[in-house]
Amino acid sequence: QVLFVESGGGSVQPGGSLRLSCEASGTQFTSYVAWHRQGPGHERELITSIGITDQVRYADSVKGRFTISRDSAKRILYLQMNNLQPEETAVYYCVGQNEHAQRIFGQGIKVTVSQ
Repeated sequence: QVLFVESGGGSVQPGGSLRLSCEASGTQFTSYVAWHRQGPGHERELITSIGITDQVRYADSVKGRFTISRDSAKRILYLQMNNLQPEETAVYYCVGQNEHAQRIFGQGIKVTVSQ
């Protein structure tokens, strides 16, 4: 069974940083991977991804502040978030693929940005 579990969330002040991790079981992060987020009253949005040719993309709202990466064993996906703002309070989800190339979401982890 493919499972992705996020960690590293919590509360941070505006301007602060957090690093989210997502650990894979039953698969590896060898193909398409991504991070999404869903803020209160908002739809879930894609914020960054790595494509099957290792092309990295960022949403304009996070470009220059967020960095997606994975460990050499491709078992852990990271999201480094710098200069966080209150409007980025959201539940953050990692995304990977199973053996059938279906995209699977993690259960999500909450990030709160406030004074």
